[in-house]
Amino acid sequence: MSFRDYLSETRSLFDKLYPDNQITEVDYEGPTIVLYTTNLDLFSKRDDLARQVAQEIRRRVNIRPDPSILGDEEEAKKQIESIIPEDAGIHDIYFESDTGEVVIEVDEPSIVTSKNSNYISEIKSETKWSPKVVRAPPIYSRTVKEMRELLREFKTERKSFLHQLGEKLNAPPMPGETWIRATALGGHREVGRSATLISTNNSKILVDCGMLNVTEDDQPWSEAPYLYLPEIQPFSNLDAIILTHAHLDHSGLLPILYKYGYEGPVYMTPPTRDLAALLQNDYIKVAHAEGKKAPYESKHIRDEIKHSIVLRYNETTDITRDVRLTFYNAGHILGSASVHLHFGEGMYNVVLSGDVKFEKSWLFNPANNKFPRVEAFMTESTYAGRDDYTNSRPEASRTLVDIVNRTFDRGGSVLVPVFAVGRSQEVMLVLEDAIRDGRIKNVPVYLDGMIWEATAIHAAYPEYLNRELRESIMLKRENPFLNPIFRKVESRDQRMEICDSNENQIVLATSGMMNGGPVMEYFRNWVDDKKHSLVFVGYQADRTLGRRIQRGSNEVSLSEGGRQNKYPVNMAIETAEGFSGHSDKRQLLAYIATMQPKPHKILVNHGDGEKAADFARLVKSRFGIDAVAMRNLETTRLY
Repeated sequence: MSFRDYLSETRSLFDKLYPDNQITEVDYEGPTIVLYTTNLDLFSKRDDLARQVAQEIRRRVNIRPDPSILGDEEEAKKQIESIIPEDAGIHDIYFESDTGEVVIEVDEPSIVTSKNSNYISEIKSETKWSPKVVRAPPIYSRTVKEMRELLREFKTERKSFLHQLGEKLNAPPMPGETWIRATALGGHREVGRSATLISTNNSKILVDCGMLNVTEDDQPWSEAPYLYLPEIQPFSNLDAIILTHAHLDHSGLLPILYKYGYEGPVYMTPPTRDLAALLQNDYIKVAHAEGKKAPYESKHIRDEIKHSIVLRYNETTDITRDVRLTFYNAGHILGSASVHLHFGEGMYNVVLSGDVKFEKSWLFNPANNKFPRVEAFMTESTYAGRDDYTNSRPEASRTLVDIVNRTFDRGGSVLVPVFAVGRSQEVMLVLEDAIRDGRIKNVPVYLDGMIWEATAIHAAYPEYLNRELRESIMLKRENPFLNPIFRKVESRDQRMEICDSNENQIVLATSGMMNGGPVMEYFRNWVDDKKHSLVFVGYQADRTLGRRIQRGSNEVSLSEGGRQNKYPVNMAIETAEGFSGHSDKRQLLAYIATMQPKPHKILVNHGDGEKAADFARLVKSRFGIDAVAMRNLETTRLY
């Protein structure tokens, strides 16, 4: 069915079901069909008709008020304030006249949107505006604020972009033989620069576009995925990009695609959009601070945001004319997703795990491994080596508490290099719980780098956290991230005061692999003092300073003021295993063993050297499933 046919059929169905519909316009916004009407009853009370038509045509349908019936904004604002209960906590109300939507920021959206309440329909009836209720961050987040402002700024361009996307999604498929292929562009038999091309006779879909974990002497933009292959050149040939999560080894070079001609959609979850922008902008900032040239500019990140389409978990949408996408919880970091691709009308299904954690953590529920259908499955193998068995979360907690207490007993302080997203918040929760229970004495926990901002984004999306933490924040109004033990480091002078203090302290600082960032200031000041401890809680890649220290280097050379100075490593070097956001070997095998349904083929990626190949052989022998670890630049035909 063509673009115009879908619009015509939608209009005809509404004419049949609700003759006095007063529909003034029918149009596309990406995969969604939008109807504008002057009929207040249809707009405010008949969502059932939209659902009925959506099921019939297998497209999303959204009914909006025609601009001619919208109420006065000032009067509408007063009406909304009188309708929404006080305990919902209104923060802001702003109007988007081109779509007829009024965005309402509240402390607790569920109070307004509950199925048992009539607040939404009442707002529609009274104001003639379509309410969109969003959560106000409990911790101020510059990123969330700027993101919402940018999306408002781009609304005219986004409307044009979504219209064009809608036309493209509903173009008739090309005739001829159907096939599906996977091409390894990065992150295959290595950790870093993740990028996989999924292509059909109708579509080209790129999943992730990351950079390698590099040393301070490397040029990250020269260690990109294999983006020069003819399969994806020019980038305008790509139909869609999917981002599994925000870490730079998956998202770091996505803006470069927009710099060099890509103008299509990028699909991700809402937290991933915010976190990716945060990390990408920080990457530019760090590159400039180190006298390096970043491979893209902030305007290219804005282009990425302008073309972003966000999906919640378990929400399905068409992303090309022959592929549908559904995101499922991957349990790795906030908003991380496993990717389910449905090809044709039930022809074939592929799941790409992304980085996955098949264990309940302090932050997230375990990764989902139940899917409607799956014929081929691509799994990560970061910790799938022969001896890659890590501690459980409770064991990791006990280890960290023990290290902190031993360090305090000898009069020292604890430095924890952390990734701003994920590990920081896990460690914060463990320390908050231990200090609240008296298992660690009450000391300040300093957060340096992007940790505070990343934590604010976590607090803005509690629906993506595990059930207990979500209920604590949303129902009990007990937010552990707001504990006063956590203190943001806001200046270099404050950092020096912490370094010079003789009191017991805990410092969480970026970067997690010690390739730069504020962690280096603390390390330089404390490295030669035996009473202090350096605690690794995350993955340390080869060729990073963190890996060299963890392996037992007695002396390190650090750049300072344009010179290389040598420092003896006297502080205690500790590792608290079990904080990783990746599944270990045992968890990966359990994920596959309990996966429903079982795939016919498994592709293994995201593992160092032969680790991925060894895991593929193990999967094949244990489960009898055809398994292979592709190398970068290889292509496998799936169908």
